[in-house]
Amino acid sequence: MPDRAPQPVDRQLPTEEARDLISLVRDIAQQEIVPKAAEEEDAGRFPRELFTLLSRSGLLGLPYDSEYGGGDQPYEVYLQVLEELAAARLTVGLGVSVHSLASYALAAYGTKEQQVEHLPAMLGGGMLGAYCLSEPHSGSDAAALRTRAVRDGDAWVITGTKAWITHGGIADFYTVMARTGEEGPRGITAFLVPGDAPGLSAAPPEKKMGLKGSPTAQVHFDGVRVTDDRRIGEEGQGLAIALSALDSGRLGIAACAIGVAQAALDEALAYATERRQFGKPIADFQGLRFMLADMATQIEAGRALYLAAARLRDAGRPFAAQAAMAKLHCTDTAMRVTTDAVQILGGYGYTADFPAERYMREAKVLQIVEGTNQIQRMVIARHLVGPGGR
Repeated sequence: MPDRAPQPVDRQLPTEEARDLISLVRDIAQQEIVPKAAEEEDAGRFPRELFTLLSRSGLLGLPYDSEYGGGDQPYEVYLQVLEELAAARLTVGLGVSVHSLASYALAAYGTKEQQVEHLPAMLGGGMLGAYCLSEPHSGSDAAALRTRAVRDGDAWVITGTKAWITHGGIADFYTVMARTGEEGPRGITAFLVPGDAPGLSAAPPEKKMGLKGSPTAQVHFDGVRVTDDRRIGEEGQGLAIALSALDSGRLGIAACAIGVAQAALDEALAYATERRQFGKPIADFQGLRFMLADMATQIEAGRALYLAAARLRDAGRPFAAQAAMAKLHCTDTAMRVTTDAVQILGGYGYTADFPAERYMREAKVLQIVEGTNQIQRMVIARHLVGPGGR
C-alpha cells in the first residue's frame, strides 16, 4: 500500500472554534477510524463504540441548539466534519448524517416540552437514531406509504413495515412516518418511537455490494403503541416534515460523497507517484496527469456546491434546489472519481488489498439513498419550470 500520506484539505472555516473542531475530527479519524476501517467493513461490523465516542466528543449533534446538547455549529461547518468522517470510513460519516436526519423532526417541529425531554439524550447522550420513511412498495413515491397509525385513546398503534432503514435493528430511536388519515400526502404524521418499543423488530440486515459495516434492514411495527406526546408536529404534517428533513439530509449525503471521492483521489495520487513503469513514476505520464487533474477539479466543484447550499441554509434562505443539485453532482462525482481511482491503480485497484475498490462500491449507493439522482433531477426541474405534467 502506498506510504505517501494524504495532504489535509485546505478548508475555509468561519471561526477558530471550527478549525479546532476539524482538528479534533482528523485526530479521531486517524487514530480511531482509519486503522480498523478495511477490516471492519470486510467483516460487516458496525462500530457502535465509535459512535459512543463521537457522542461524548460532541459530534452527533453539531448543527443543533446547545440548549439541548447540540453543538451550535452552522451547516457550513457540520458538513465539512461529515466529509472528514466519510473520507475515513463512509459507514461513520453516513451514520452521523442519518442520526442528524433522524433528530431533525423533533428539533425543528417538536414542542418545547418534547425537545427538553428527548433531545439531550438524542444529541449528546450516546443514543443513535434511524429515519423511517421508505417502505417495500413506496420508495421514491413516499406519499404512497402504507404503514398506519390508529388512535387509541391517548395513544397511537403503529402497524406496517419500513424498508432500507440505516441503523435498522440497532437504533435507540426511530423517527417514523405513518398514515393517520386519508390517502396521499396530507394523511401522514410523524412519530418518535423508542428502539425498544414492544412490537418493534428488524429483519436481518440486507446483504449489500458496499457499505457492509452499516446495517440496512426492514423494520417491522406490529401494533407498536406510542403515546400522543410522541407525535411530532400536527396530524397530517408528517410528509412535509419528512421532505424538509431530506433537504438537509441531501447536503449530508453530498458531503459524504465528496469525502469518499477525496479519499479515492488521495489513494490514486499516492499510488501514481510511487508506482514506476518504463523507468519513471506513472504520474509523469500525461494521460494519468489529466485524469488526476479532472478528479481534483470535480471534487473541488462538488465541495463548493455543497458549501454554497449550506450557506444559504445557514442564512435562512431557500436551499432545496441547491441541496438537490449538490446531492446530484457530488454523488455522481464520487462515482466517477472512485472508478477512475481503480483504473489508475490497475490490477491492484481491483483487489481488496487497496481501498480503491471499496470506495467505488460505496460510492454507488450514494447515488441512490435519500432520493435517487433521477429524483434530484425532478426536484431541480420543478424549481426551474414548475411541476410539469404526468
